Amino acid sequence: MEMPTVRHVTDSRVLAALAHPLRRRLMDVLKVYGPCPVGLLAERTGQAPANVSHHLKVLAAADLVLEAPELARDRRERWWRLRDPAVRWSHTDFDADPAARAVADAASSLNLDRHVALVRAWHAAPDEDHAAWGDGPFSTDKWLHLTPDELAQLSREVTDLFARWADRPAPDDGQRREPVFLFAHGVPGQP
Repeated sequence: MEMPTVRHVTDSRVLAALAHPLRRRLMDVLKVYGPCPVGLLAERTGQAPANVSHHLKVLAAADLVLEAPELARDRRERWWRLRDPAVRWSHTDFDADPAARAVADAASSLNLDRHVALVRAWHAAPDEDHAAWGDGPFSTDKWLHLTPDELAQLSREVTDLFARWADRPAPDDGQRREPVFLFAHGVPGQP
């Protein structure tokens, strides 16, 4: 069963809007930091505000982000927020249309590239960053023998575990919590 906070995308035009590295980063920044003005989004992505505004309009046209005018201090300031905390899609929703399937494949490929780039950036980080995190960062992989139904069950369990940690209220213990990226893929393959 899909969590109500996850939008299931079935429109290839929405996936096409997602299939751009900067738009993906903008959505990540909004996911991690919450609603932001264009200037802060530009700063966090290293882009010009005009470029960020253009890509936000593309995301808004795909109904992935919304303006948040109630947060602006004046009429010139434009704030944006995610429409949904997360999006997901299934390739089977696009199998009937080869063009739509190509868009879904491109969006999945970009998603995987983004995941790998984040992990590579961590491995390239300075030694003092690694020392500050101690044994926390991890990598694990397993080869399993599963049926399609068992893989679907495992997917639900892993997704629920990630959601439980993502949705928990941060303890009020005075400790600073930094963004941490987690991802998991479970795919049939051969060693």
